[in-house]
Amino acid sequence: MARNAKRRILDGALNLLRAEGGGSITLDAAAKEVGLTKPGLMYHFPTKEALMLAVVDHVGDRWERMLLDRLGQPPQTASPYQRMRAYVEVALDAPFDRADFAIYSDAHYRTALTDTWVRRMEPWVALPDTLPDAARARLTAARLLADGYWTAAATGVFPVPDRDCAPLLGVAEELLKDEAP
Repeated sequence: MARNAKRRILDGALNLLRAEGGGSITLDAAAKEVGLTKPGLMYHFPTKEALMLAVVDHVGDRWERMLLDRLGQPPQTASPYQRMRAYVEVALDAPFDRADFAIYSDAHYRTALTDTWVRRMEPWVALPDTLPDAARARLTAARLLADGYWTAAATGVFPVPDRDCAPLLGVAEELLKDEAP
């Protein structure tokens, strides 16, 4: 039961960020969003910091599930090309919204939240030093293309027209070609 309550609170906190005009996550607002008292919410998340860490981890869980589903194997057993392909495909295909962007961008203003993102995403986007420079550049370009796309989709600022999505994926595929050394 507590797990369902925590998930409900985390989903409710994300809904606050989806509010028209942008919302913010406070203990009071999160409690109200899910029909709890503030002490009821604080039973699960005693501080705003605890709630924010859990929200970032909740969003990280979603990303990780989508990435694992796309990759079909643990990231440590995949090549850099396979991991980056999964990342690019999720970023270009999954539905993202302002809550995803707000959590991602806000996390970079607090070390503990940034550390959570790094821990969750580094296995997917980190490239080995032994990768040739040209390959590193192509994989990095593919990641930056994906980051730009999901940012535009999540924020609604200069979104990519539907007709450009398939060709954009084609460009990413060219960047992701695995060239044997």
